[in-house]
Amino acid sequence: MEKNEKNEKNGIRVILWDIDGTLLDFKAAERNGLISCFRKFGLGECTEEMLQDYAGINQKYWNAMERGEIRKQEVLEGRFVEFFEKYRLPSDLPVRFNEAYENSLSDTIRFFPNSVETVRMCRDRGVLQYVVTNGSRPVQDKKLSKSGFDKLMDGIFISDVVGYEKPNALFFEPVFEEIRGRLPDITKAEIMIVGDSLTSDIQGGINAGIKTCLYRTPEQPYNEIARGKVIPDHEITDLMQLSEFIA
Repeated sequence: MEKNEKNEKNGIRVILWDIDGTLLDFKAAERNGLISCFRKFGLGECTEEMLQDYAGINQKYWNAMERGEIRKQEVLEGRFVEFFEKYRLPSDLPVRFNEAYENSLSDTIRFFPNSVETVRMCRDRGVLQYVVTNGSRPVQDKKLSKSGFDKLMDGIFISDVVGYEKPNALFFEPVFEEIRGRLPDITKAEIMIVGDSLTSDIQGGINAGIKTCLYRTPEQPYNEIARGKVIPDHEITDLMQLSEFIA
């Protein structure tokens, strides 16, 4: 039995959802985006080795942003500067390539199993649901619109708009303000963040003082460095398992 499951079961009234890697398959969007942009700029084949290397470089930059070492724009452009240098691709392309890549990310909408069904189930049971994401606003707005999640959520909070990124506790302040406006009697013990990242979602929830749930899939390996240091309240492998915790 998971930690405090007996006492917490049926107590969650609000869920904060991560999008990429939780409700939507970001790896598929990333892969298709890179391949299409390689074609667009005439860079030849984007090999499996390149895809794996880029994923590692990209994660390194996002992790640095989560630690407060760099800002988001440095992530978006710096990752491609490093990637292009490694593969000796044209040095004048990273900025334009990043713009095209960001625009392409919303072209691929692939739902994780039971993502839509779980959100609808929570909605039917009166649970308030909010998106909390570090992704870029134009990209996330398009994803949410194309996926239909924008119509199913009670609110959307994107770090570009909030001014802080997860896991910074300040990211969650406007989220809590919105929730308290709807549920004045809410306690933080009744709010849960659900996400795939230990360093962003789970650490963010811990910093904000709310419940945390790590969503794990076989193709979504979590950050081994953070494993053992960042402890979620719950771990699930099927999003429908959330039905055990909600009010």
